Amino acid sequence: MTTARARSASRPALAAASAAVSLALLAAAPAPEPLGVGDRLFPTLGNPGYDVLRYDITLRYTGDNTLPLEARTRLAARVTGEPLERLNLDFANGTVREARIDGAEVPWQAAGEDIVLTPERPLPAGKVVDIDIRHTSPTRGPKPSGWIRTERNGLVMANQADAAHRVFPSNDHPSDKAEFTFRVTTPAEFTAVASGRRTERRADEATVTRTFRTARPMATELAQVAIGRSLVLRREGPDGLPLRDVIPAGHRAELEPWLRKTSGHLRWMRERVGDYPFANYGLLVAEADLGFALETQTLSLFSVDFFTDPRRPDWYREAVMIHELAHHWFGNSVSPRRWSDLWLNEGHATWYEWLYAAEHGGPSLEALAERAYQASDVWRGDYGPPARIDVPEDDDKLGIFRPVVYEGAAVALYALRQEIGAEKFGELQRAWVNRHAHKVASTEDFIRLASEVAGEDLSAFLRDWLYGERTPAMPGHPHWRTKPRQS
Repeated sequence: MTTARARSASRPALAAASAAVSLALLAAAPAPEPLGVGDRLFPTLGNPGYDVLRYDITLRYTGDNTLPLEARTRLAARVTGEPLERLNLDFANGTVREARIDGAEVPWQAAGEDIVLTPERPLPAGKVVDIDIRHTSPTRGPKPSGWIRTERNGLVMANQADAAHRVFPSNDHPSDKAEFTFRVTTPAEFTAVASGRRTERRADEATVTRTFRTARPMATELAQVAIGRSLVLRREGPDGLPLRDVIPAGHRAELEPWLRKTSGHLRWMRERVGDYPFANYGLLVAEADLGFALETQTLSLFSVDFFTDPRRPDWYREAVMIHELAHHWFGNSVSPRRWSDLWLNEGHATWYEWLYAAEHGGPSLEALAERAYQASDVWRGDYGPPARIDVPEDDDKLGIFRPVVYEGAAVALYALRQEIGAEKFGELQRAWVNRHAHKVASTEDFIRLASEVAGEDLSAFLRDWLYGERTPAMPGHPHWRTKPRQS
């Protein structure tokens, strides 16, 4: 008898048989290995064979920031090159509950900080596949998570450089940018925000679910989700740009004078490099001892004490605010092709930090550049040249954020300005952020564009400044000297 009951009864047996075959094939295959996209500094970050188009990330937060979040990450990815018999994702710290490709459950194995999915059949080149991972997202683990716990049971993300895959499965490399959707459910007393703009809010008696979408592609290291007992302050910036500041409840009075400066900062940057490249902007201020500020996309992250510590002069605070804002052109819109290109982000952001400081009560541009020039040989000796920094020791990936890619790179930009003149230099900056807007670019791309704008071959000049073991002579300042490196 063939009945609906008989047909449905056979499905578990068929599924079990199929699973058994898959496991047998998996056991017979070579052991999976962590893969990478050839990054010298992060050999196993990113994965070859596909390009992520979209992420859809669902997070459920209980109200206790010591507990893992229940999560689901869906990716739409296009297969590139050869058919894929296995598909690697960067993911560590969390527990995988289930993995599916195009709706079918697939076996997976851990390999280093990758999870390796094995579809029933190879995925053909050109196919857009739907990858669906149900998992946990721990706020602590064997390696530092991208989650940072804040006071009063809050959370913020700080994924740079290699921690996004400890929050959600991903192709965790800036060369693979994608659109993002975040759906975040929290207890009603908490506020959640994320990169992009909010598109939906649903509430019941106990929880609130908020949905956010990016209008432009984003690198995984720039993603932001923040949860806390927060105020969301909205205002209008230049040309009607929506501004959204997220601050801890109870701190509005002391932070408001700084929040009001954003419109002026946007106008200042626009005059130098052109229109702001995203659909909204704002400051995210956290109750945490961060020790850094960070350019997460559309929300620049700061700690409360950055604004309230009286030991910091006001010009310095504003200059750092400009630094993080400048990253939205240099680093967020134009992202590095490889992590060795980090100087393109940090050198340019430091350059505008210097300019703003010089115009608003800080040291002169020449004084800042000379101070960095004097230290440049020491930095090169300790960390390598700006565009080819040394591989960090002891797996300390934050070791790439050294003075040589900040001030050391900014002094190379100062040298370029001295060489080609302020007018051509300004033209180059605008051309760079326009030509590569919302894409990735490399040091060699910058050298080619600089030569094009200047109307002369700058390859040897820039390679000496960016790759040389010693700092070249500074054009226009023959008396400047570098300090010797101490043994």
